[in-house]
Amino acid sequence: MAMASSSRLLFFILCALAHLVTLTIGQQPSFLYHFCSDNLGNYTTNSTYQRNLNTLISSISSNSEINYGFYNFSTGQDPNKVNAIALCRGDIDLNACRSCINDSISTLTTICPNQKEAIGWYDRCMLSYSNKTIFRTMDNARIFYMWNTQNVTSVDQFNQVLRTLLEGLRSKAASGSSIRKFATGNASAPDFKILYALVQCTPDLSRDECSDCLIRNTGYIPECCDGKAGGRVIGPSCSLRFETYRFYEPMADDELTPPSPSPPPLLSPSSPPPSPSNINTTITKGKDNKASPIVVIIVVPVVVFMLLIISICIFLRVRKSKKKPERGTYSTPEAQDEIGNVESLHYDFNTIRVATNNFSDANKLGRGNTY
Repeated sequence: MAMASSSRLLFFILCALAHLVTLTIGQQPSFLYHFCSDNLGNYTTNSTYQRNLNTLISSISSNSEINYGFYNFSTGQDPNKVNAIALCRGDIDLNACRSCINDSISTLTTICPNQKEAIGWYDRCMLSYSNKTIFRTMDNARIFYMWNTQNVTSVDQFNQVLRTLLEGLRSKAASGSSIRKFATGNASAPDFKILYALVQCTPDLSRDECSDCLIRNTGYIPECCDGKAGGRVIGPSCSLRFETYRFYEPMADDELTPPSPSPPPLLSPSSPPPSPSNINTTITKGKDNKASPIVVIIVVPVVVFMLLIISICIFLRVRKSKKKPERGTYSTPEAQDEIGNVESLHYDFNTIRVATNNFSDANKLGRGNTY
């Protein structure tokens, strides 16, 4: 009895742990890509540059004035001056923005531990720091793109809708203010689909610079994403994304459209790590000698752990079911005694013949009728 209770308790604990691990993985933010540049040199531990970088990072982490999702800060003097830019996606709230930037600080300083220049992207924000001027400077050198693995059927019609939608959003974003250059929108696409798109520039760019940056990024779509149901072209100065489901928070100035279909199911990732809604492949256009997607090495041990838990759960369930007696069989002492009593009714043939005087008619107890 105690053993059965312990097995049951262990089973529920393991299942609860498996559920918790699944939730934890699902809630992890998606780090998309990064560049660690050696072109501007490296810094050493406890150097002036590192102290300035730590001061800058502390300022970003504690800053409460990122009201519009854009942050620009510099600290120190040349040649150890550190400049930083942080940009959040225009549809997220302030708390989500701060959280994403803090995640970027932790991740980027870990994967680029000694580089004076680094840039990294989460799905919802970007962080860049350098010892050169990056504010009000358009950067088209470090571009990467990603695409949805699902294909569309009516490619030409889909591309026409996409071009028209992106042109309108480009004009809208470029016309934005010095605190936000961001636009989202949607349009009816072939095969009863709704096409959703998002474009954004760093607000320190001029109107023409933002427009030119988005035109350049749009030009990569035939190279990366032709015939695909979704894609992204992302760089330090501007980015764009399109999907056949809504991937951004609804904005007040968006047109109302029918509910979007559910995101496509997850497929096996190659690189970089999957976004919350689909798997993409990444190719970089930058020239830095250290540019690669993050490899989330925790995935393998987590999968092994999950398989181990599932195996233990199945084993415990099977063992528990084997302990139960089959229907219609009994193994109690009372049943064995009853069978023994039935066997005791058998007598030897000679004993019966002597008792009945060789089956004499005088010893008959009755007579049966014959039919």
